Amino acid sequence: MSVIDREFQQDDFKFAHEAGTKLVDKNYKATSYLKDVWANFKKNKGALVGAIIILIIILFALIGPNLNEHTYKSITHGHEYLTPRIQGIEKIGLFDGMYHGTNQYVKKGLDDVYYWFGTDTQGRDIFTRVWDGTRVSLIIAFAAVVVDILIGMVYGLISGFFGGKVDIFMQRFAEILNGIPTLVIVTLLGLVLPSGVTSIIFALVLTGWISMERIARAQVLKVKEQAYVLASKTLGASNLRLIFNEVLPNIFGQVIITSMFSIPNAIFLEAYLSFLGLGVPAPLASLGSLVSDGYKSMTTYPHILIIPVLVLGLLMLCFNLFADGLRDAFDPKMLNK
Repeated sequence: MSVIDREFQQDDFKFAHEAGTKLVDKNYKATSYLKDVWANFKKNKGALVGAIIILIIILFALIGPNLNEHTYKSITHGHEYLTPRIQGIEKIGLFDGMYHGTNQYVKKGLDDVYYWFGTDTQGRDIFTRVWDGTRVSLIIAFAAVVVDILIGMVYGLISGFFGGKVDIFMQRFAEILNGIPTLVIVTLLGLVLPSGVTSIIFALVLTGWISMERIARAQVLKVKEQAYVLASKTLGASNLRLIFNEVLPNIFGQVIITSMFSIPNAIFLEAYLSFLGLGVPAPLASLGSLVSDGYKSMTTYPHILIIPVLVLGLLMLCFNLFADGLRDAFDPKMLNK
């Protein structure tokens, strides 16, 4: 007998209350948007690990330079080229100050001296300089976030919301700025401003917000045609109210994600410029300048290069993991891809 010709009998079906099972209504507790974001974020273990490591690095950047008597510019003659040595750990054969089978500390009569990350070519403590340099790199990174939000987001909001001639003029202006190489901008700024953090931040102010502007504009173009925006406009809401009450809350998640991705880019920009000699002036330290200094002694004393490279790479990797986790948290659909 085919399925189409099947005849159902009276006892084929039972009412739910007659099936012997208890029916219980489930009530789900209402959660806020931020709680949903946090719940989604916790599902990404890589993002959680990245966030924890970022907090640890920030903590060391704040307190690390004060953990010993050295400063980023203090030079100690006779302490040049010392390899890492840490109390306690040296007894198991790690970080014991050995170099080519010889304990450099004992050789120089420094039995009670410990440098956790070793010293550089001038006898400066690498531990202090690395965390001072990390502080400089983080300042530039968070300056990039502020520039992205205050300039890029506002610029993209205005351009995308008003459209027409306003949008055309603003986009052509942004394209002109984007066409100027960052290296040229930093070099020219170095002629009129103190070289270092100031010129790099001004370079970010001039061109660092372009990518954020494009993201914000694209999101505004998508959101401003939604029914709830048109309904508010029909009810007489002003442009300012539409932007801040209807459009901005619905694109802010994407703005935060983009700004987080701009942090590793800013850190790499600072390292790149410092490596070329356009970053912070000596004796100030940044991760890029430390890499540049260590590069010159890479084959003979690799610890001078390896340590800042590890901190720089770890910082950029963790910010990328953190930004990836934020993207998944703000857009749960990404979790299933």
